[in-house]
Amino acid sequence: MNSRFEIGEQDFLLDGKPFQVISGALHYFRVHPDQWADRIRKARLMGLNTIETYVAWNFHAPRPGVFDLTGQRDLGRFLDLVAAEGMYAIVRPGPYICAEWTGGGLPGWLLADPEVGVRRHEPRYLAAIAEYYDQHLPLVAARQIDHGGPVIAVQVENEYGAYGEDAEYLRALIKLVRGHEITVPLLSCDQADDAMQERGSLPELHRTVTFGSRATEKLALLRRHQPTGPLMCMEFWNGWFDSWGQHHHVAPPETNAQDLDDLLAQGASVNLYMFHGGTNFGLTNGANDKGTYLPITTSYDYDAPLAEHGAPTAKYHAMRSVIARYAPVPEELPADPEPAPEFAVTLSTGLSLLDAIDAGLLGDTRHWDRLPTMDDAEQWDGLIAYRTTITAQDAVLTVGEARDRAVVLLDGEPVGVLSRTTHDTTVSLPRRAGELTVLVEDQGRVNYGQRIGEAKGLIGGARTAVRELTDWDTVSLALDPLGSELLSALDRGARLDPSAPVSGPVLVAGSFDTVAGADHFLRTDGWGKGLVWVNGFLLGRYWSASPTGTLYVPGPLLRERDNRIVILDLHGAARPRVGFVAGPDLGPSEE
Repeated sequence: MNSRFEIGEQDFLLDGKPFQVISGALHYFRVHPDQWADRIRKARLMGLNTIETYVAWNFHAPRPGVFDLTGQRDLGRFLDLVAAEGMYAIVRPGPYICAEWTGGGLPGWLLADPEVGVRRHEPRYLAAIAEYYDQHLPLVAARQIDHGGPVIAVQVENEYGAYGEDAEYLRALIKLVRGHEITVPLLSCDQADDAMQERGSLPELHRTVTFGSRATEKLALLRRHQPTGPLMCMEFWNGWFDSWGQHHHVAPPETNAQDLDDLLAQGASVNLYMFHGGTNFGLTNGANDKGTYLPITTSYDYDAPLAEHGAPTAKYHAMRSVIARYAPVPEELPADPEPAPEFAVTLSTGLSLLDAIDAGLLGDTRHWDRLPTMDDAEQWDGLIAYRTTITAQDAVLTVGEARDRAVVLLDGEPVGVLSRTTHDTTVSLPRRAGELTVLVEDQGRVNYGQRIGEAKGLIGGARTAVRELTDWDTVSLALDPLGSELLSALDRGARLDPSAPVSGPVLVAGSFDTVAGADHFLRTDGWGKGLVWVNGFLLGRYWSASPTGTLYVPGPLLRERDNRIVILDLHGAARPRVGFVAGPDLGPSEE
């Protein structure tokens, strides 16, 4: 049944009647697709009437010439599930989304060209956006409310006032969006700051605001910039993201509930950011750099009302009670999940990462007569191995900058770490000739601020005590997915002593039986830093640096027999053993 969603003088109007949007953010790209329906249903049971999602450009277009809308990238199926639950949808396709997602959603391959104008009116950038919109906006248009679908609004750009003030750029985006027969209201979104609100929108866009407290004050600021029409907080921050090396962020449920009550009491609409955070699977986490580079953790739990593994929290129930004062809330409550299976797995085989590189199992070698970046090597995430030969006189390695972290080895022996976070750019070398390997990890592209689009790898040259190093080989490590030849070699690898330490960098593997379809929580105590795959799916990064103590393993990944686990650790482990525990450990908080 076709309906109309419009902006009235004071309210959103659904078929001509005032409608208060009570929405929650749920990013399809952070949730296993077999769990989308469960998370959407739990949003409805909390009293929400709308689901908001970003669209992450680089998730659909990991390489030039590729655009994937299948499987976990099936945006159309996600929106159809929203509709099936009787809910509405707000779509925020950027092109820039922030979202603590690598690069803020902007593809590294696009911004590797220094002539491309980031987030401004520049022909190459706009041409790429036009192609991006061509790929997915038609499926959004077909699912608009006036076509019988769930989509009631589309946002243009994201918090643009915090970055720039190119009105011509925003008008070009509006033209591109409307050119795809998007007829629903177009929104902008900026922080509760007068200058940002002024710079980040146009009269053709309905302004919204972002904040986490002091609703009356922040909505009054928005009203100064949006004199008519409904007031809406597009991101009501009911939690916060975590960064490696920091504490776990929490926000008191009772405080969030009171702030939400203050907001809804004024008749304003809201989008909870986040309703359900989910997980930065694979190599998708972003990073911030305001003088100190801080990569985002794999868990994007966000202290949201619905936890990373889909469990209703105390915040869920507190906010549900508030919503019930303003809108119908179903009587049904979601059940609490059962404890996850608990057991240990001894990993049985191992393969030196450097041996795998030497054998060509992770990618081909390229030779350079200069120090390239990862972007020069056309690698947009993950790990790259740099190799060169040194002499006994070289004595030290120093680079302009390591983006973002590098393990330095001489003839396979670890000799130091270069780190963007701690600004370590120099490592002393043993006074002997040999092969120098520098394993550089992109820990997440910056997702906010002026450093969006910067190159990764070793930046600004490399030299020793006596010379500049210009003769390099590189191997871009193919990690997602791992190749069949590598996995076969790992099966044939060295048998591991279950009681002995494991020396890194190393790949290790094992198998386990468990309860099929049950969520699991993997602990990597005693391990350093690396990646984990379960049944071929790259869960993401772990790190002893804290805060996160577990990796979430979605139940749909697991079968009853012969589940395969592979770990790549850059430093090594106390012993080749991991454990599955009953629930998540997101780390210590400041409370």
